[in-house]
Amino acid sequence: MVKIRLRRDGAKKAPYYTIVVADSRYPADGRFIEKVGTYNPMVEPAELKIDTDKVAEWIKKGAKPTTTALALIKKAGMDL
Repeated sequence: MVKIRLRRDGAKKAPYYTIVVADSRYPADGRFIEKVGTYNPMVEPAELKIDTDKVAEWIKKGAKPTTTALALIKKAGMDL
């Protein structure tokens, strides 16, 4: 199954997340199919950039967002 999920990047105690489309069998910080956005919670206010066109395209193809990814997608202004 294809999922839209967060991939943790950044240094120790300074997380930076990439929102990716990946096969659910791949490791959480491993291989992915496509990058669709970024999320940086360490700056004030938190920085969120999502390509809503790519997300909509992947959801049409059957990708399921995780609960955290879904919350961020809705925060970016996209209705599902």
